[in-house]
Amino acid sequence: MKTKIILFIAILDLLTINIFTQTLKKVSDISVPEGYTRVKNQSASIGEYFQNLDLKTDNNTVYLYNGQKKYNQSAQYTVIKMDIGKKDLQQCADAVMRLRAEYLYKTKQYDKIHFNFLSDKKPRYYNDYCKGDYSYSKFFKYMEYIFSYANTGSLLDELQKVTSFYDIQTGDVLIQKGNPYGHAVTVIDVAKNEKAEKIYLLAQSYMPAQETHILVNPNDNKLSPWYNANSGDIITTPEWTFYKSDLRRFKE
Repeated sequence: MKTKIILFIAILDLLTINIFTQTLKKVSDISVPEGYTRVKNQSASIGEYFQNLDLKTDNNTVYLYNGQKKYNQSAQYTVIKMDIGKKDLQQCADAVMRLRAEYLYKTKQYDKIHFNFLSDKKPRYYNDYCKGDYSYSKFFKYMEYIFSYANTGSLLDELQKVTSFYDIQTGDVLIQKGNPYGHAVTVIDVAKNEKAEKIYLLAQSYMPAQETHILVNPNDNKLSPWYNANSGDIITTPEWTFYKSDLRRFKE
């Protein structure tokens, strides 16, 4: 009997993976709740880029940089298909920087790719690092260079505060610096209803370095993975608690 139960669970897991594979291939494939529509993005905008990010289609497992499975497999709704390398570097704030930098790299806005070091709070520019070598391998080396010397504290210092949470936009960041650790997540998509009430998706990496994934909403199973911008001041994610006052935006 025990063998039959185990076999049934294995088959059920396989069916779940197959259903997942057939339905979710890009961020834009994540369904929007009834009454909401995705915010229209301009061509070549970060919103359009994020909506077209590829998702893993073979499984919905978050793996660490060393190939091991993340201990907590209940935080993700789906996993973004993006190589994170073999080093314990791309953690929380790093994933925020990586997502923005990937967009800027793809759209060849090289002069906008820069992030501050924690030590002196000064930016390190991609153009200075690559010295004319715009290959993706050089870009990835630059990102690992940044990850080694930046964290939530340095990232927070270079972001600007969003005065109204209801102005939340794709590409915004929820961020807290802590002692010794903080956390940061990226607003990866936004939708709204006829009353202009917004909902949004969040993406994160965590510690140790792991694949970037879109979070479930642990407080609202019906709305999940979306979060309601009109809810209370506390934003509870699976592995961190933020406040609306934590919303920040990259300076353009």
